[in-house]
Amino acid sequence: MTARPPWGRGLPGNRWDLLHGELPAEPPRVSVVVPHYRQQAELDRTLAALARQTHPADRLEVVVVDDGSPEAPVVPPGVVLVRQRDEGFRLAAARNLGVRTATGDVFVFLDADTAPEPGYVAAVTRLPALAPEVVAVGRRRHADFGGVPVDAPVEVAGPAAELPSPAWLDDAHRASRDLLDADDRSYRHVIGAVTACSRWLVEEIGGWDEGFTEYGGEDWEWVHRAWRGGAVLAHVRDAVAWHDGPDWAGRSADADARQRRQNAETITLSRLVAVSGSRPRALRGDGPVDVVVRLGRALSPGRAFLTADSVLAVLPEARVVVPEEVASAVEDDPRVVSSAEVAARPELVTGARVTVDLPGEVRVRDGAALVRAVAEVGVGELGTVELCAVEREAGGSDGTAGDDGDAGASGAAPVVVARVTSRRAELRRARWERDDLFRTERRGADGLEPLVGEPSLAAWLGGWG
Repeated sequence: MTARPPWGRGLPGNRWDLLHGELPAEPPRVSVVVPHYRQQAELDRTLAALARQTHPADRLEVVVVDDGSPEAPVVPPGVVLVRQRDEGFRLAAARNLGVRTATGDVFVFLDADTAPEPGYVAAVTRLPALAPEVVAVGRRRHADFGGVPVDAPVEVAGPAAELPSPAWLDDAHRASRDLLDADDRSYRHVIGAVTACSRWLVEEIGGWDEGFTEYGGEDWEWVHRAWRGGAVLAHVRDAVAWHDGPDWAGRSADADARQRRQNAETITLSRLVAVSGSRPRALRGDGPVDVVVRLGRALSPGRAFLTADSVLAVLPEARVVVPEEVASAVEDDPRVVSSAEVAARPELVTGARVTVDLPGEVRVRDGAALVRAVAEVGVGELGTVELCAVEREAGGSDGTAGDDGDAGASGAAPVVVARVTSRRAELRRARWERDDLFRTERRGADGLEPLVGEPSLAAWLGGWG
């Protein structure tokens, strides 16, 4: 995924604020995709609100995607209506169908029960129109529109009938400075009912996972996949749309039933979002891999064994790739694969958030520096961390180099022991052919010892080496 975007410019890190006050040369061609299922009154309100947008009408297309309602919804002239069969809850499939039908360069995704204020489309599409890697999320507010005419101005009717908004989401947007300080788990703060992105990004990342057949989760999985693919996340506070009714947590009085439903969503996401805090703490599945460790050289099976064992001790979620000639030493662990297996099945390592390249074999005595680098790359403007040791003479019979010291110690050349790289940084660099969008930082390889000579595995396993 390295196709150059058709317009705009690359942004460093998640710095959407660099576009503050900037407007597109001309309003983008926007398609609003509105999934619907048996919500005619709510849909009427949303379509009435879309008809009042400040975005030029000749640059605005509305596509309603009906998810198999018993009767087709009624839409006004000019609104495109497409339908799919009723095969259960298929919001992800509906969004994908809307994308295939739409003709715009920028997509806005609105739920049928979420009516936008007049400036919504212009506000939420500004950033994607300037930088096509941006995923923008508007501000969803809540109101009780019972008894309110569907053509009432939502910017007036909404505040008059406002319901509480979820405090956790408001707090997250405030704490992250409207996602300017986004990280690997900020996907949880992007709500699919009020998002916008470029057509280019959807084509680059892929559509929504149609394996989601119950309420919730499909938007978070897609946003996380987009983030890994180099997306910039932004919360557009002045892009306001009003949801008819309370937040999800307030729609059922049965707390246990609500929690069971949320747990089902969490279990599904835990299989698809591999990042710490979202994946299981100890359970291992066959879902996407978070970290790939590539061992470039292994002079003996014992050296490969020690490297893989000590790396997985501190990065148990990683997939380690070893040269084919030493793979037999570690083939019993499904997390370790050979370079030949990867050549035959590249999906074994495709899409990993972080790649750790080890030029040679290492012993990880203390994983703090490595774990920290793996956690930090790809967040902010840090794209790569090079962990460096000092090249010295062999230091003992256990096969490790002598005391590393500091990477910059006088009289000794620093040697890169591990190069930790963010996938989103690499993709962004390749797309824009620029090396200044993410920075590279050199740190000491504390706790990582390059192997010199044949190690004693008995000493390693027994704990005395």
